[in-house]
Amino acid sequence: MNAKKILKITAVALACVIGLTALLIGGYVAYVAIQYYRIEDNVTLEVVNSKSRTVEAGMEYSVMTYNAGFGAYSPEYSFFMDTGVMADSGKQVTGKYAKGMDKADVRKNVDGQISEFRKADPDFCFLQEVDEMADRSYRINMKEEFISSAQEYGATYAENFHTANLFYPFNDPMGITNAGILTLSKYNIERAARRSFPLTDNFIDKLFDLDRCFAVHYLPVENSDKKLVMINLHMSAYDKGGTVRAKQLEMLNRVLAEEYSKGNYVIAGGDFNHCLIADKFSSDAEALSHFKSKQLVPEWVKNSVLHSFELAEGFTICADADEATCRGADIPYEKGVNYVNTIDGFIVSANVRAVSVKTVPTEYAYSDHNPVILKFALI
Repeated sequence: MNAKKILKITAVALACVIGLTALLIGGYVAYVAIQYYRIEDNVTLEVVNSKSRTVEAGMEYSVMTYNAGFGAYSPEYSFFMDTGVMADSGKQVTGKYAKGMDKADVRKNVDGQISEFRKADPDFCFLQEVDEMADRSYRINMKEEFISSAQEYGATYAENFHTANLFYPFNDPMGITNAGILTLSKYNIERAARRSFPLTDNFIDKLFDLDRCFAVHYLPVENSDKKLVMINLHMSAYDKGGTVRAKQLEMLNRVLAEEYSKGNYVIAGGDFNHCLIADKFSSDAEALSHFKSKQLVPEWVKNSVLHSFELAEGFTICADADEATCRGADIPYEKGVNYVNTIDGFIVSANVRAVSVKTVPTEYAYSDHNPVILKFALI
């Protein structure tokens, strides 16, 4: 066989390989695109095991918010989408994993989160990043485990993350994910609805970020025609410039104003992905750098500082400036090294008295977030 014929056969074989590779990639992209869908707005949520007790004005209650981080974020964990910069060297750092490190580690974290919840024994609990069936959490059903551990609570679940089988990142493919926000209540939930936050228009970003939403719960108040409106939320994180979060805040403000105008008591809580402690400082820069760290302030939070004056009239922020609620996950956790700030907390209407708001100092043992507990009364 002469060199010319060998060259021709090689070229044909190479063209077939390239064509087959392109066909496989194109087919996979089509599969992912077909599997993606946006959950519609204002979907009624099923209330499971709803209780008969009703809340009363003048009584003190507690609500906990806790981002469970799909059970992955033990102190040794870092997340592949998180980036940061070390203050001393200017070195850029990026997280490693997409899934939990292994099933045993996720198991430990979920058990620890449930233990923290049971120890706090709040009247209400707002949980975010709760997996129902996901490869990233080794198919541990966090939703059912929280619910089964809390038979004295009614529950709702709003889906906010659903993916095809994602083969990215290549070193630790995310796989299939079904996850959401879980709300638990010792008191009667009359009805509940899932509201869809505005999202980025970038299709690729949509595949790896959540189908962001908030869950609105209407609870009857004893001897009153008013309702206690409890809102569990999780706003966008990977949002350069904070433009999407601004749209999400605008939507949330409309809902807050509408409910308060009816005379209802309103509490919104969860993971805001905004610095929530700026009201307590003379400048945003001071609030952003309040907690000790050996990292620079991340870009994502620089443009996402929330003040009470940005809220609907009659609402204020309740957040703890003494203990941070979230750590940077671009590197494993080391106290005083990772960037930390308070991005988890609550917004309350003027007819709700905030008795106290405290972060539970878990040292990020089971999540990249600490739980936060608000004690409040209806006035």
